[in-house]
Amino acid sequence: MTKQTGRIFLKGMRHGFPIGLGYFAVSFSLGVIAGKAGLNALQGFVTSLFVRASAGEYGGYTQIAESAAFIELFIMCIVTNARYLLMGAALTQKFKTGESFIKRILMGCCITDEIFAISISYPGQLEPAYPFGATLVAGIMWALGTALGIIAGEVMPLRVVSALSVALYGMFLAIIIPPAKKNLAVAVCVASGFILSYLCSIIPVVNQLSSGIRTIILTIIISAAAAIIKPVNDSDVTKEDTNE
Repeated sequence: MTKQTGRIFLKGMRHGFPIGLGYFAVSFSLGVIAGKAGLNALQGFVTSLFVRASAGEYGGYTQIAESAAFIELFIMCIVTNARYLLMGAALTQKFKTGESFIKRILMGCCITDEIFAISISYPGQLEPAYPFGATLVAGIMWALGTALGIIAGEVMPLRVVSALSVALYGMFLAIIIPPAKKNLAVAVCVASGFILSYLCSIIPVVNQLSSGIRTIILTIIISAAAAIIKPVNDSDVTKEDTNE
């Protein structure tokens, strides 16, 4: 590891820490649900360490509690987490040409909504060390939150623990607002996402789709429209690299 790569890795760890704080609060409440589904602290830790998806884990824990079939659990996880395929495809455009296949695969394993947000906002070409560092910190805190939530599940009221999840929404806003203030196109995309997401939750037929499917549809529509109306030129990326 070169000195520059080490600095980028540490930068990712610093940026991953506040994300990890929000993760800890949310996964703590997930740990309560996991405990009621019969998982112990070690099982919850390992599950969250490798999954790191609130909707996917919540669905998985509830189905485990209901003794659902493996095929049902598999399909549910695919549907709720399919949006990460789109995020992974988007991040590959940020890599420099010739980046190793192994690093690309590992990067795909790092993707969460928040890690994607800070990675896609990274100035210029994305260095894999950055999301790796962020994931190391945030992922461990997510897993620890789940484990401790299982342990404390029988002590704290569920309402109190669930209230902690508000921290994640505040953290996500803190990620998307700064780039939206600097770039009008990003601001329009963010505002469109909020409005269309709400409309999809009340429009008949569409509101019957899972939140994961709705997210995928909106991501394709909004990102495609932004790419057509306001494409990012190679010169813009080069300029960002120079300013970094």
